[in-house]
Amino acid sequence: MFRLFLFSCLCLLGVSAQALTTEQARAIAAGDTDARIAALGEAAARVDAGLPALINGLLDDAVKITPAQVLIIQGEAVIDAATGQPAALTEDAEDVVNNNRMRGALQAAQAALKLLSPDLAVRKEAVAELSRETLDAAQLPLIDKAFGAETDAGLKETLGLMRAAIQIAVPDKAQRLEAARTLAESGQSQVRSLIQARLVDGVETDSEVRGALLVSLDRVSAKLAWGERLGVMFTGLSLGSILLLVALGLAITYGLMGVINMAHGELMMIGAYATYLVQNAFKAWAPGWFDYYIWLAIPASFLAAALVGAALERLVIRWLYGRPLETLLATWGISLVLMQGVRSLFGAQNVPVENPAWLSGGVAVMSNLVLPFNRIAIIAFAFAVLAGVALLIAKTRLGLFVRGVTQNRRMAACVGIHTARIDTYAFALGAGIAGLAGCALSQVGNVGPDLGQSYIVDSFMVVVLGGVGQLAGTVYAALGLGVLNKFLEGWAGAVLAKIMVLVFIVIFIQKRPQGIFALKGREA
Repeated sequence: MFRLFLFSCLCLLGVSAQALTTEQARAIAAGDTDARIAALGEAAARVDAGLPALINGLLDDAVKITPAQVLIIQGEAVIDAATGQPAALTEDAEDVVNNNRMRGALQAAQAALKLLSPDLAVRKEAVAELSRETLDAAQLPLIDKAFGAETDAGLKETLGLMRAAIQIAVPDKAQRLEAARTLAESGQSQVRSLIQARLVDGVETDSEVRGALLVSLDRVSAKLAWGERLGVMFTGLSLGSILLLVALGLAITYGLMGVINMAHGELMMIGAYATYLVQNAFKAWAPGWFDYYIWLAIPASFLAAALVGAALERLVIRWLYGRPLETLLATWGISLVLMQGVRSLFGAQNVPVENPAWLSGGVAVMSNLVLPFNRIAIIAFAFAVLAGVALLIAKTRLGLFVRGVTQNRRMAACVGIHTARIDTYAFALGAGIAGLAGCALSQVGNVGPDLGQSYIVDSFMVVVLGGVGQLAGTVYAALGLGVLNKFLEGWAGAVLAKIMVLVFIVIFIQKRPQGIFALKGREA
């Protein structure tokens, strides 16, 4: 079947199928590595009919050589590599040994033969395999043939770049010059490395080719620079969306209620561990539905953190309103209790949380820029939670009561609002949003007892910078700090970036204590 398929490919290309001779098979299977690779390239360029079976046999270490034949061992059967007919295994048959270099050439030839397939998906797979291999002049004839026959514009462009990457090292100056100009159209970091290697002193000696290579290097570097800038921007938005999720809960508990909750990070941790438990439940009882566990983990993480937050408010926070120092110390102690409780239940080590299949991988925007699906999903999730919180606070009865109690508790009580109950609801809401943040973080980082400690300080900075009680300010501050932090990391490193951001916030708050957005109101 494979030979018939290969023959049809050759007919489409106008090439006559040629049988692999015993001498050609022996030249590929035995001798000096350079000579074997050269013979392999010649056979691949002719697309000899018996070549695929011989390549597979060599890669499987299932080829033996005798003075008269090259034999392929296929289970119990023995096949002559040249004729494809059954043969007898004699005592003088010797094993064929392939070093790493030869194996790489065999794998490249195996992938290159697929370039002639009429199936676009097979050709794409072959191009992807070849792009991972180190190509040399031995593969050039077959790649030339595939390049001339390729009809898909994207694959033709990739094949052209592969062709140029080989031609850049050939002795012919005209071919090197053409290859240098072709490589200028690439935006791949491997091409930049290839050009830089050619520009090393003593490698490329022709001044005209060197000039073309320098022009190509500038153009490729410019394209890669845009990918790096966009990557930093996306990473900053991703970090900002995580900070936004974390800070939204604080915007309620601290911004609206005035409670300095140092256990906010541990409420995130509870949401992450709730996600871990839901994942394990799906693995145990519904493995076929594992890819959908996250849809149950979202409400589970919200409810788990909200219930802990409600209990915390009822038992501790309620007695400490208006006493910020005592609240800070009490919640800090509770955070230690929660961390130790998690260590006792789940252990001190991180627990594994797997992404669903549809959140794995990413979309390649540029050659050096891949946007992970889980990060894209978290950005969308953060803005969905933001929209839900904004609608809840601005458009619902509970939101009206929360705003009334936070603005004037006595007047709200006078008109019949159960202020103690509203306090519990509001604190539980902020805690539940922290649980949602933990669920999101479980998809991009480690889940462990110390999960919340990495974000608690940053989230307080976001709320203070944005303006206490202002959701719009929280959004601007979270996204702004995320992007700023990532830009500074690329310039000064992670530690100095954190210090510079902190210094910026301190100076900003000194100049504008109310934050980016001030609370609207009237002064008597």
